[in-house]
Amino acid sequence: MTDKVHLDRAHLLRLLAQMMRVRRYEEKCVELYEAEKIRGFMHLYDGEEAVSVGVIEPLAPEDAIVATYREHGQALARGIGMNALMAELYGKKEGCCRGRGGSMHIFDRALRLYGGNAIVGGGLPLAVGIALADKELGRKSATVCFFGDGAVDEGTFHESMNLAALWRLPVLFVCENNKYAMGMAIERAESEPHIARKAAAYGMASETVDGMDVVAVAVAARRALANVKDKSVPFLLECETYRFRAHSMFDAQLYRTREEIAAWRKRDPIQQLRSWAGQNGLIHDSDTERIETDIEAEIDAAVAFAEAGTLEPVEELELFVYMEQTPA
Repeated sequence: MTDKVHLDRAHLLRLLAQMMRVRRYEEKCVELYEAEKIRGFMHLYDGEEAVSVGVIEPLAPEDAIVATYREHGQALARGIGMNALMAELYGKKEGCCRGRGGSMHIFDRALRLYGGNAIVGGGLPLAVGIALADKELGRKSATVCFFGDGAVDEGTFHESMNLAALWRLPVLFVCENNKYAMGMAIERAESEPHIARKAAAYGMASETVDGMDVVAVAVAARRALANVKDKSVPFLLECETYRFRAHSMFDAQLYRTREEIAAWRKRDPIQQLRSWAGQNGLIHDSDTERIETDIEAEIDAAVAFAEAGTLEPVEELELFVYMEQTPA
């Protein structure tokens, strides 16, 4: 845990609470998935919480976010209510996308959270388009684009990096490098496994940060955002992290060992922050107990809300599929 930056107690408690909310929410989602309350695909963020919480913490309301299909962490950190998020995973009309998006397509226009995208690398050109629109409209905002190391192999990564640099667009590209993409070690997939170095090909500044250290991520993100906004240029931030769980609920994880997972669990971002802040007298056991209690109540309320929700009637099946044209 970094000790080079002073953060006050209230700030540290916010970071810890947000990471714990994401972790506990997803643990509940696993229970509900196994009980067949939640269906479809679901990709968990367990172990990577420091990235979304650290990057989103310094964002302004006018900044935009484009995420991947592993976006529960981004959704909660950005401010989507747990009730609406749980209802969405249940497929209920009260969900943030009326139950039509599910786990992989979380969206909230008011919060400028533009997905949740199921296609690997699919969010990269969207982020470029949003940043271009904001720049043309004279908005002083940044667009943050989250993507995994697997997306680096997609053509959209290189095309988006090139256009963002060429057009001087305020995009913060955030690579959540969890070392395995879907199921292949990065050293076997990339001739240059240090993703931040790829920015040099586009004349773009970059940085690599410990993605298991929420304070380090928050500091690096704040520094990168200042660069993006002040100069209206893109920036690539590589966060080296690790997912403790499988790629998805259907992944047998034959590509890594239990010993490796156990070793990474010793670097759990939540436990690291609790330990460091506790040793420095900034967070106490009573604080974490209170946070746990609050989160448990929030999750119970979200499950009850989702359970009581309604399904869209069949008559609304075609709603929002095509735009109705108003006669002239």
